[in-house]
Amino acid sequence: MQTSVLLLVCSAALASAFVSSPAAFSHAALRPAAATRTYAPRLRGGAISMSAGPKIIVEKDVDAVGETLCDIVAKSANAAIAEKGHFAFAIPGGSILNMLMQMNTKYPDVDWSKATMAYVNHRCVPLDDETSTHFKAQGKFLAPWIEKGLACVLLDGTTDAEAEATSYTKKMEDISASILPRDAAGMPLFDLMLIGVGLDGHIGSLYPDSPQVLEEKTWVVSRVTEKSSSISLTLPVIQVRSADSHPPRLQGLTSAQPLPGCQGDRRGLCG
Repeated sequence: MQTSVLLLVCSAALASAFVSSPAAFSHAALRPAAATRTYAPRLRGGAISMSAGPKIIVEKDVDAVGETLCDIVAKSANAAIAEKGHFAFAIPGGSILNMLMQMNTKYPDVDWSKATMAYVNHRCVPLDDETSTHFKAQGKFLAPWIEKGLACVLLDGTTDAEAEATSYTKKMEDISASILPRDAAGMPLFDLMLIGVGLDGHIGSLYPDSPQVLEEKTWVVSRVTEKSSSISLTLPVIQVRSADSHPPRLQGLTSAQPLPGCQGDRRGLCG
């Protein structure tokens, strides 16, 4: 059975939602509150989107969410390596990078030489640019993983978003199916994917009401604005999928904002 995880931060000062399956819960309703938390996944027209809801973990603050996140990553890595000899996972940028800093001190024994990491989304800039997620990650936690043998799927480091999307797709397609399996539709199956919800409801570089969210056939799309360009995995890749009985495919992470609005998270969940 497919498993998804929804991480919540609920306190007197903060209320944040972290969705695990943007596709399954694209029209869900989430109303976090200090005393009462209700979750009802629904599709357009009010139909229930899943017979069984996600596993929900509520933590008191962002630090506690980070601890739980790192525990999930470590356990997922160890389980995948024990089961099939390799761990394939993907991460975004943002505050998740800070949370992963705990990994090297709390879980130093993860065998990163048997792991492959991709990016859920990434800016199209030189890899040593200070806005590059890869550059930021190396300074926070990634460098020791690479030293231990982690394989990273990297961009080419150009500003051409369309070319980068094509290249990134090819690099993932070239990964052996024994490391990165495909489902019946030919989409890649990661053992774990971390997904953050932005203040405006975006996930990866997929923004509400943008044409990129409608892409169903490709693995990677490009997004170009006046200020920046980026690539992102598509919703079919981000969806919760199951290859036999692996650990949860997607975990939710943070975009904390003050009560009472939570409008970004609600839009990310409700559409």
